[in-house]
Amino acid sequence: MPEAALDPFSARQSLDTPGGEKTMYSLDALRGIGEVRKLPYSIRVLLEAVLRNVDGYIVTEDHVKALAGYDAKNVADVEIPFKPGRVVLQDFTGVPAVVDLAAMREGVVRMTGETSSASKVNPLVPCDLVIDHSVQVDAFANGMALSINMDKEFERNDERYTFLKWGQGAFENFRVVPPGVGIVHQVNLEYLASVVMEKDAVLYPDSLVGTDSHTTMINGLGVVGWGVGGIEAEAVMLGQPIYMLIPEVIGVKLTGKLPEGATATDLVLRVTEMLRNHPGGVVGKFVEFHGPGLADMPLANRATIANMAPEYGATMGFFPVDEQTTKYLRLSGRDETLIGTVEAYAKANAFWRDDSEDVVYSADLELDMGTIEPALAGPKRPQDRIDLSDMQPMWRKTLEGFGKSYQKTTLVHNPVGGWAEEGGAPTGQVGNSPSQATEAASEDAATAVADEEVDHDPQTRVRVEMDGQSFPLPNGAVVIAAITSCTNTSNPDVMLAAGLVARKAAALGLKRKPWVKTSMAPGSKVVTEYYEKAELWPDLEALGFHLVGYGCTTCIGNSGPLPAEISRAIHEHDLVATSVLSGNRNFEGRVNPDVKANYLASPPLVVAYAIAGTVDVDLANDPLGKDTDGEDVYLKDIWPSQAEVDDLVRRCVTREDFIDQYADVFRGPESWQKVDAPEGELFAWDEKSTYVQEPPFFVGLSPDAEPIAPIAGARCLAKLGDSVTTDHISPAGAIKSGTPAAEYLDQNGVPRSLYNSYGSRRGNDRVMTRGTFANIRVKNQLAPGTEGGYTVDFSGMDAPEGAAALPEGTPATGVGDAPVRFIYDAVQNYKQAGTPLVVLAGVDYGMGSSRDWAAKGTYLLNVKAVIAKSYERIHRSNLIGMGVLPLTFADGQDATSLGLDGTETFDIPVTDDVTPKQTLQVTATGPDGTATTFDALVRIDTPVEVEYYRNGGILHTVLRKMAKG
Repeated sequence: MPEAALDPFSARQSLDTPGGEKTMYSLDALRGIGEVRKLPYSIRVLLEAVLRNVDGYIVTEDHVKALAGYDAKNVADVEIPFKPGRVVLQDFTGVPAVVDLAAMREGVVRMTGETSSASKVNPLVPCDLVIDHSVQVDAFANGMALSINMDKEFERNDERYTFLKWGQGAFENFRVVPPGVGIVHQVNLEYLASVVMEKDAVLYPDSLVGTDSHTTMINGLGVVGWGVGGIEAEAVMLGQPIYMLIPEVIGVKLTGKLPEGATATDLVLRVTEMLRNHPGGVVGKFVEFHGPGLADMPLANRATIANMAPEYGATMGFFPVDEQTTKYLRLSGRDETLIGTVEAYAKANAFWRDDSEDVVYSADLELDMGTIEPALAGPKRPQDRIDLSDMQPMWRKTLEGFGKSYQKTTLVHNPVGGWAEEGGAPTGQVGNSPSQATEAASEDAATAVADEEVDHDPQTRVRVEMDGQSFPLPNGAVVIAAITSCTNTSNPDVMLAAGLVARKAAALGLKRKPWVKTSMAPGSKVVTEYYEKAELWPDLEALGFHLVGYGCTTCIGNSGPLPAEISRAIHEHDLVATSVLSGNRNFEGRVNPDVKANYLASPPLVVAYAIAGTVDVDLANDPLGKDTDGEDVYLKDIWPSQAEVDDLVRRCVTREDFIDQYADVFRGPESWQKVDAPEGELFAWDEKSTYVQEPPFFVGLSPDAEPIAPIAGARCLAKLGDSVTTDHISPAGAIKSGTPAAEYLDQNGVPRSLYNSYGSRRGNDRVMTRGTFANIRVKNQLAPGTEGGYTVDFSGMDAPEGAAALPEGTPATGVGDAPVRFIYDAVQNYKQAGTPLVVLAGVDYGMGSSRDWAAKGTYLLNVKAVIAKSYERIHRSNLIGMGVLPLTFADGQDATSLGLDGTETFDIPVTDDVTPKQTLQVTATGPDGTATTFDALVRIDTPVEVEYYRNGGILHTVLRKMAKG
């Protein structure tokens, strides 16, 4: 392969920096090809990457010319290869990535017959994995919460941590940030990112991809980066570019400044609402912020806005480099030489924000930040913003929507906390996974049955006895108030505002309501440090906001179980309980299985709602409670002024804090240091492990790919509706007893109390395949009346040996003689019969988080194609990355309009000469022999994706190339 950096445009130039003379690739060398200084700054980063990497093979001069000539108003349908500078992983998605690398080492050894070839498999770009998704809020509202939760974390995840520690020693270019340090995105912002990178004395913009959709938080620092599936990330780690169509860039001009009482959280909720309502939408597009409002906007506020790019649908939410960038680099303890280099390079190479440049965007929006009001968002989507003043009437309307909407549900009480759903589950909008909180119930557990139809009344109160107290629990009760998530815990303004609200409330004698599970999960230890300096911990703890851990907690469903008495009351009386959290995701079922309505809010509002104890309150006009003298206390009485917040930030958030907390970041706590990991280039797989197994992806892989062949006689595994998320497809949340995954764990001697979660077991394909499409909110229209991982089995075979028995009460009516079975069990029969499978779906299939197992599990369930109305960006790419063919119905058509009910067999005439976005004629033949032929668009969008699909996936493609040298 030709060497990179041929420099056909004579762009290599010397640059004097505080670190000495360096080399850069100057964008101004391209002025004759395009108007570089009118390009959006985010496009300039892509342009520099192709300019620097021209090799005449992967990156060509035409790629450079296409980007240099970028026409924002008429973006060409051109594919470019983008080589990010680094990769960032979190542990839930990082474990399977490292498992795949370990499996690739096995695969290359099998292909070559040489053990020494294992060393060929290494990350070729810097890769950092931050363990932040494994801590769960079991203990709360007490001084031992952090210690208890961390002990449980290590107990539950010992096998995973042993494996990751092996990977840290076995792979080059791979670092692990241990548990207890912070959230991946905040650690990236505060420590890992450099804004400008250097290799062989060549400077270039920092850029990355990450295996978490909120990787975009780093855009606030002027760093290009976004979330990808684990499959794409692994390919980048192995030196492959990301092939992408040149994106449109939506410009958002920010003017004014936040008014008194409004926070960065309120601002980002407004931005999310605005961009989701933009007529052209921003899905698959870059959003770039500019305008005079940036001049005084703190970096933390930019990061807050950038973090929620997935919520407003954009690939990125980018802020160019400027004085605020270097100010933050200095505050966060970066080296002065680096800071000077960043400024020198950015100014020399057209990356420094310059408002005098007439940048042209694909569309122009404007937001006056002076119009921002305090707000929440919910109860199911981040874009559904509600002004604080409208919250009570909107809640009453939401409560009406929950009436008469529940089918009979058998609930098994778990003595250690929570209820496990063993029968049906609440109907309504399909949402994300339940939390890990609901563990398997004991054999002698009690049961309760909810009514089939319930009218919900805002005046309903249920008497609860708990911890020596007796209190009425209402509909709308806030049972979780959590300060959590990188969106806000990285922002000192809102975090210190929360502390000041707690201080003022505690001084007046206000308390949290006894039914509220409160938690404080900072994104890094820097937060703990400035809370200590400000002496706010006693005030926060007086309201129950004790430190529970460092990492993603409530926002990803690690909220832990509610107290048993609260959980029991909710289910016995079908109360509509709520949560208020400072997170970025509030999809139905995501936060906690006991909670039906979830609201995003700023950290100070989280504290206020913990005191109020209900969302059925007008915080703008109603009192929060009474002080020690019996006088009413209102929110305005305890809300800090911006001057108070600014003073505390200035005094308590210092450069020294960042330097101290990150001085030994990779050493980790004592518990991590004690993890005993094996050594060697090949991992010693343990057949008895229920956490880490060698996946079958590369077992028996031939040196050369077979030609693409038509898919014939395929059966429908699942017929799904609109907005099915990757949380529905990918195994996530609790492992429910009696399911195929639970049966596997039972057979391997795992007690129900140690089932842990699907997320924690992503390194074991045997668990994950059994849990694919098994989310409790998935409704397979092929098996009406069921929710969860069920389908109709048309194989004509009996239940496979070892199949789990369907739970009592599962609708047994199949289609004709075809019975209802667990999806996993039906697939075993289809595999034995040699029958390929397809999935039918609606709009936005695969929306939500970047979950690689949504594609891996689909592939391992023998699904050869998905036919949907439309796809979310990452999941479409990941399906191809696992060799699954994504197709879309023609405009105006879907399964319903074509009369398809899933009982048909499907013939898809895809061949080895398939081309990007080709139209195929699919034939669906019904049970009576009637054939329906319809057009389907092949959503293989680029030529390289054809190669990936032919090889059976990205990693298969890379592995074959490695084996051949």
